Amino acid sequence: MDFLRLLEIENQNKGVSTGINWIETNGSIIESFSPVDGKLIASVETADKAAYTKTIEVSNKAFLEWRNWPAPKRGEVVRQIGLALRENKEPLGKLVSFEMGKSLQEGYGEVQEMIDICDFAVGLSRQLYGLTMHSERPSHRMYEQWHPLGVVGIISAFNFPVAVWSWNAALAWICGNTTVWKPSEKTPLCGIAIQHIVAKVFKENNVPEGVNCLVQGGRDIGEWMSNDLTISLISATGSTRMGKAVSAAVGARLGKSILELGGNNAIIISEHADLDMSLIGAVFGAVGTAGQRCTSTRRLIIHEKVYESFKEKLVKAYGQLRIGNPLDANNHVGPLIDKDAVSMYLSAVEKGKLEGCHFIVEAAVLDGNGYESGCYVKPCIAEAENHYQIVQHETFAPILYLIKYQTLDQAIAIQNGVPQGLSSAIMTLNMREAEKFLSQAGSDCGIANVNIGTSGAEIGGAFGGEKETGGGRESGSDAWKAYMRRQTNTINWSDKLPLAQGIKFDL
Repeated sequence: MDFLRLLEIENQNKGVSTGINWIETNGSIIESFSPVDGKLIASVETADKAAYTKTIEVSNKAFLEWRNWPAPKRGEVVRQIGLALRENKEPLGKLVSFEMGKSLQEGYGEVQEMIDICDFAVGLSRQLYGLTMHSERPSHRMYEQWHPLGVVGIISAFNFPVAVWSWNAALAWICGNTTVWKPSEKTPLCGIAIQHIVAKVFKENNVPEGVNCLVQGGRDIGEWMSNDLTISLISATGSTRMGKAVSAAVGARLGKSILELGGNNAIIISEHADLDMSLIGAVFGAVGTAGQRCTSTRRLIIHEKVYESFKEKLVKAYGQLRIGNPLDANNHVGPLIDKDAVSMYLSAVEKGKLEGCHFIVEAAVLDGNGYESGCYVKPCIAEAENHYQIVQHETFAPILYLIKYQTLDQAIAIQNGVPQGLSSAIMTLNMREAEKFLSQAGSDCGIANVNIGTSGAEIGGAFGGEKETGGGRESGSDAWKAYMRRQTNTINWSDKLPLAQGIKFDL
């Protein structure tokens, strides 16, 4: 498998890096099994406390130098990383697909997201703007500027093993921060591959050691990072349970955090929708990445007038899905990440049936030729009610719930009637419906779309959600401000010292 060359085999068991050098560690071993065939790809050493501490020290030291590099010069380094990712797009996309299990096209798409955020960050390196304000005092000037924070800790999830890291790292570096990355323990090899690609660019540009660090491990590493006073910002992607723990730890030390947590995303299918177009958005949203995206479509809220006809289209489309090896571009759906995910899928199906869900496309675990890993499942569809506990819960699997509605207000209430608030969409050709969905009386999610699905955000817009999704923002727009500290400056260029608010203090 040609893509394994990205691991540089002689170092593939090393799991701790300061960006240029690999650190010896006595941590435990992570074994990475591909959900594609169930076979061991490679083993990786995790960070012990000594290796972790050394990594953080090197990163903090590097920050003192890196923050003084002009932002456009930092941008030039990120531009070259984007070029390196372009050169390695095919093998890296294959590695993502093989280790995580997403389709090959989605693997390539994830690498393209990394390239796109590098391009965005390069432009941003010349646009870290502050504001100027008029002072109420004569001969005074006021303005604000933005300074880097320090070390940014990145905790990423298995479903996007490289893209979400890049959203954070590219912006953090442009802003003058250093980064320490804990990849998911389920996809450690993707982290190693990225580390090799970035290290080569950093060496060629004499970037100080410690600007890009890697610490492999499990929950303990995340806890060390969350409680570390020398890490200025923690950006964590994962479950709501994990996010609450990170938020509590970081908040207790008055640190900063960006949290991208669970989603329970819905598409409203209006009676005025283009049903053929809606079908594509609904099916891709529900089965893409085998339902393991935070933006996966989990609920379809369908108007009663088109409910039966759209249900029929869905069932027919699901019957045409090709499930199999994700490296085969002809397949639509790959495996779940591991057998624990399969167990959660089966558990959710059973809970749904007990609550009253009526499955119109049955769930199943696939076995036999090509399915030896035990991680392949059938995407399924159930008719349900929004108040069912299993519907209120995010299951990281291709389970789609259909819910009937009568009025748009009812549909919006159903859409908003879950604890999560990440992505949402409405399919309609009625302008009034579309505008209401996007208004303050509409979707309560961080992302609200019209005539596209819930899945597949572009890096140009800020990404994130509300409620139990966490409230953070990453990627585009002005999300860069989360990686910097704002400073307000007032300069007195007169020969007097007038006080604000007209206060007199004469000596």
